Amino acid sequence: MFVGHYSVAFAVKSEQNKIPLWVLFVAVQLLDFVWAPFVLLGIEKVRMVPGITATNSLDLYYMPYTHSLAGALFWSGLAALVYKVASGTKASRAAALIVAFAVFSHWILDLIVHRPDLAIYDDTLKVGFGLWNDRGLEFGLEIAILVGGILLYLKRNNSVARKAGIVAFGAVLILIQAGNTFVSRPVSSDRAFAITALIFYTLFAAIAFLLERQRKL
Repeated sequence: MFVGHYSVAFAVKSEQNKIPLWVLFVAVQLLDFVWAPFVLLGIEKVRMVPGITATNSLDLYYMPYTHSLAGALFWSGLAALVYKVASGTKASRAAALIVAFAVFSHWILDLIVHRPDLAIYDDTLKVGFGLWNDRGLEFGLEIAILVGGILLYLKRNNSVARKAGIVAFGAVLILIQAGNTFVSRPVSSDRAFAITALIFYTLFAAIAFLLERQRKL
């Protein structure tokens, strides 16, 4: 799962909870935001095995701290606490719980597409439904939930300028996902993949920040 994660960020954002869209973009990818430096530091492990799935060559064989069920629950709770403290009295308990849900949604969506490489705790009892083995179906799911999330976001937004920006951003995300799914490219190293992931996740969060800032100018 790649751009499909952002469907949750779009879907849960509302004027009522007042959570910045960029915060939700970070939240839905928080597990990977932590995973990437853990890979670079050798704390978690990934190797490239061409053909391991129809969609990508990722053998995510050791990631107990970020992508186990226990780990995902930990990071979800920590994110809610940090958001509550950082926002002060402005943040409601409900908003903090939405941030926690956004973080945990990453594990749920990964469960659908991953091979059985998501541990329940530590490195034990690994699960995954394996939709990455059906390239067309996986791509269709990612795009469907992304579009659904964007439509929910647009219904809650009255700014024409931001609507145009969100639609354009959504189109770019779809194109990126299409390239990621269907365009063959050389197998990268684990470090190169982790660095690339960090760059893209940070860039997307920055774009989300700028799109919301646009409405305030």
